[in-house]
Amino acid sequence: MAAATAVASPAVETDQISKLQAEVTKLNQISDNEKRGFVRLVSRHLSGEEERIEWEKIKTPTDEVVVPYDTMAAVGEDPLETKQLLDKLVVLKLNGGLGTTMGCTGPKSVIEVRNGLTFLDLIVKQIESLNNKYDSRVPLVLMNSFNTHDDTIKIVEKYSRSNIDIHIFNQSQYPRLVEEDLTPWPTKGRTDKEGWYPPGHGDVFPALLNSGKLGELLSQGKEYVFIANSDNLGAIVDLKILNHMVKNKNEYCMEVTPKTLADVKGGTLISYEGRVQLLEIAQVPKEHVGEFKSIEKFKIFNTNNLWVNLKAIKRLVEADALKMEIIPNPKEVDGVKVLQLETAAGAAIRFFDRAIGVNVPRSRFLPVKATSDLLLVQSDLYTVEEGFVIRNPARVNPANPSIELGPEFKKVGNFLKRFKSIPSIIELDSLKVSGDVWFGSGIILKGKVTVEAKQGGKLEIPDESVIENKVVINLEDIAN
Repeated sequence: MAAATAVASPAVETDQISKLQAEVTKLNQISDNEKRGFVRLVSRHLSGEEERIEWEKIKTPTDEVVVPYDTMAAVGEDPLETKQLLDKLVVLKLNGGLGTTMGCTGPKSVIEVRNGLTFLDLIVKQIESLNNKYDSRVPLVLMNSFNTHDDTIKIVEKYSRSNIDIHIFNQSQYPRLVEEDLTPWPTKGRTDKEGWYPPGHGDVFPALLNSGKLGELLSQGKEYVFIANSDNLGAIVDLKILNHMVKNKNEYCMEVTPKTLADVKGGTLISYEGRVQLLEIAQVPKEHVGEFKSIEKFKIFNTNNLWVNLKAIKRLVEADALKMEIIPNPKEVDGVKVLQLETAAGAAIRFFDRAIGVNVPRSRFLPVKATSDLLLVQSDLYTVEEGFVIRNPARVNPANPSIELGPEFKKVGNFLKRFKSIPSIIELDSLKVSGDVWFGSGIILKGKVTVEAKQGGKLEIPDESVIENKVVINLEDIAN
């Protein structure tokens, strides 16, 4: 739900929209569909039409609405039955993000995760493995943004001999609005990439239709799409979920997983006026934010692993029925205050028939958003088999260790230089590193470990060190 917006009077609003339409017609860089979609989004934002959540109407979803994963029937042993299921499926990865927060240029999906393999390499290997095992033809679809398109085209050439069809399409490209008068920035002369933005992953549904990919996939007999972020290493094809959707004619299924204290801001599923709905923190009245963050009341959060019926997407997009909550994202670029209006794919759940959530194991949510996450997946906590990232059964604690790395480790290049090899963390509960710290090879970390270099000093942890439940400020602390 959008943050509170100033609602214009109908006359002012009509005048603003007319001016906006006139400006948007000048934008030759984008299609008519993109122009229409953009104007509709701004019109909805100005009208303040979004419904407000009435807190007292929120109900906790039952097990029929958010199905416990363990209660779902297992898929039969017959490989032909599995092949028939898989032949209905398309895997779509949201590939519009750049790796800038981790100091990389180009698509985030080409960051090396492990053993020289990138996110994209792992995804391709996973689908190849399924197709080989069941003689199926599950295609991979990548939704790029204008930021990642050119690089991705070059990168996927290396998979030309794989046994999967790889489809690529771009999400919409919308002009940033200059905040003071809501004019598209490119019409004021900012025509480079900074004048534009991709409008969030909620755009996946209209972009699939507008690109022609939706029609192409339906003509091939595909019925369901599994949508996930390309950086979530836990988001692999799950036959139990697909089978459940087919048998129960669910048009939409969102994977949720139990909240920990690290996930308190994540969107959650609620029952609201007889429908399942995503509740985001931006929709929550200020006086209820503490309650929303409580893991006692709101116990689950959205992983952004989504399973959706393709025909239902076509029906709802063509009817312009997917009016997802608008997320206003104000930014300042080169001293100019601009506004981006975005939507999220999870918010579409309330428009689909027989929509459900499924409460999945935490292993299906393994995103790599920062180098602290990279440390986890490169460590002995995980192995990689046929592209699948598998958790080490030797880890007794079901939760992963919490990792906090200082700014010296923020960029991938610096992170890799500072570890001669990734430490063993099977028995680690938490790690906090700050300052100019360098790790040798063969290090074992256990329990709660803090490593802190003194200001202006450098701290090098020797090879083969074993550090358990210690605060290390100098080398003597390791020996004691």
